[in-house]
Amino acid sequence: MTIQSILGAIVIGAVIGAIGRLLLPGRQAIGWILTIVVGIGAALLGTLIAQVMGVETTSGIDWIELVMQVVLAIVGVGLVAGLKRGSGTRA
Repeated sequence: MTIQSILGAIVIGAVIGAIGRLLLPGRQAIGWILTIVVGIGAALLGTLIAQVMGVETTSGIDWIELVMQVVLAIVGVGLVAGLKRGSGTRA
C-alpha cells in the first residue's frame, strides 16, 4: 500500500460519504471525520460486491459500482447517525 493509494481512498471515501450524507433526508448528527470513515467503508464494500457480481470493470465510468457505493454510504451514515442519537445521555 502506497501513500498515493491511502490518499486516494480517503478522497474517494470523503466524496462517497458526502454524497451519501447529502442524499439522506434530515439532519445527521455525525462529524465529517466519521462521514469519511463511513464513505471509505462503503467504497470498499461496494467495490467488493461489484467484484462478486462481476460488474467492477466496465468501459467508462463504473456506474453500477458507484451507485452501490453511494447506497451503502447512505445506509451507513443513517445507521451511524441513528446509533449516535440512541447513545445520547439519559437521565
